[in-house]
Amino acid sequence: MSIFIIRGPEATGQLIRTAQPLPALVLKSLVHRAIDAGTTVAIRACGSEQELLDALRVADHSRGEVTLLDPGACVDSARLQRLLPHLHNAYVEVHDDDARAPEACLPADVGQRIGVARGYCAQSYMHALEIALDHLGCSEIAEGVHVGT
Repeated sequence: MSIFIIRGPEATGQLIRTAQPLPALVLKSLVHRAIDAGTTVAIRACGSEQELLDALRVADHSRGEVTLLDPGACVDSARLQRLLPHLHNAYVEVHDDDARAPEACLPADVGQRIGVARGYCAQSYMHALEIALDHLGCSEIAEGVHVGT
C-alpha cells in the first residue's frame, strides 16, 4: 500500500517551475508517519501541466490507494478537472498556503476527493496524510494516539 504525493508546478507571473522541495523536517515527518501506519509515500514534483497529468495516471495504475494532490498552478486546468473523475484512486487536495493568503481549490465535485488540507503552509501535507490514513483505516500509531474521527 502506498500514498502518492503529487505536486503540480508553481507559477510566479509568467514563469512556471517545479514546486520547491518540501522542508526536510516535514518530509522526514511524512515518511516516518507513513511507516508508523504501515504504508509508504512516493513523492513527485511536476514542472508542467502535462507532467502532472501523466503522474496522476501513473499513480492510478500503481499500488497506491490515495493521492495527496497539490495542483499548484494547475488548479484551474480544464484538463486536470476532466481527468480527475476518471481516476480510481481517491485524493486529498493539499495546498501549502497560509491561512492569511489561501490558494484557490479545485471544484468540490471533481473526482473522488476525500478532503482538503490547507492553511498550514507545508504542514498542510501532514494534515492531508492524516486524512488519507484515516480514509484507509490506518490512522492508529504505535503510541496508541488516534487522530481523526
